[in-house]
Amino acid sequence: MKLGEFYKLIVKEGARQDPRGSSQITKYLNSVRTEYKKLSPAEQKAFDKEKFTNPYSDTRILYGPIDKTIKTIMIGIDMETAELLLADRLKSRGRKIDLVMAHHPEGHARSDFYRVMNVIYDILKQNGVTGPKIKTMLDDRMNEVLRRVITANSMQSVDAARLLNIPFMCAHTVADNFAYQYFYNLIKKEKPKKLSDILDLLYAVPEYNIAMKNNQSPKIILGSRNDKCGKILIEMTGGTEGPKDIYKHLAKHKIKTIIAMHMSEEHFKKAKKSKINVIIAGHISSDTLGLNLLMDEIEKRQKLNIISCSGFTRIRR
Repeated sequence: MKLGEFYKLIVKEGARQDPRGSSQITKYLNSVRTEYKKLSPAEQKAFDKEKFTNPYSDTRILYGPIDKTIKTIMIGIDMETAELLLADRLKSRGRKIDLVMAHHPEGHARSDFYRVMNVIYDILKQNGVTGPKIKTMLDDRMNEVLRRVITANSMQSVDAARLLNIPFMCAHTVADNFAYQYFYNLIKKEKPKKLSDILDLLYAVPEYNIAMKNNQSPKIILGSRNDKCGKILIEMTGGTEGPKDIYKHLAKHKIKTIIAMHMSEEHFKKAKKSKINVIIAGHISSDTLGLNLLMDEIEKRQKLNIISCSGFTRIRR
């Protein structure tokens, strides 16, 4: 499999799991073309035209020729300069590595990842939480994330890949979509009644079982084991956390429990004030789950040699 083919397949499979559905993805891609037409000539010249066909700004080939044959991939959650140097060291000791793939975005994919947060609005809408006020809240949150990432030294690891001549890419929301659908289907099938029932479901998942052994167990951070779940919202995709003031609106729409990868202290305080139960499944373990499910689909086309590192453990289903 060539690098370009691998990348396109990852985007395709990620889109198949997107909670928005194909029609909403098409609508989003059309809006990107409309946005492009309004840009100045200088802005159009610098525009990332991958956005015309790839709805995930946080999933990109960061360095390397698209015709590179890919057989062995080194995959990790955070793959930065240190991990690229590790890959180079392994290569010098005889390990064959054709590609380094990060989950969390690097390079220009990191600088632009706030755009994938549009997924959050569609998930909220599916749960009845919609309207201009909600959209404004999400836009404000996206701009907050934008202000944080545009000043970062995002190209540091990409420059390292270039100097080491190691093909490098990242696959973020495409994998998170798999984690979201996994939980959506699991909750729909098992219909947990109490928060303890959700924990039991998580404990049975290999990725979370490994996390338990590393003292990173799924945790109830708001609520207690015997509390009723009520209506459950799954926060597993959309780049990062949504608006901080969304919880009172969730409570108004009868959402009683949130299952999330992570939650900031500020978000935690807002959720607590709205008396919403929160279960943190785990960040790295949830990322690992999504990546494993994604790679399972890719490996239906071609068996690959996977070198796991940086928090990722390859588990085939």
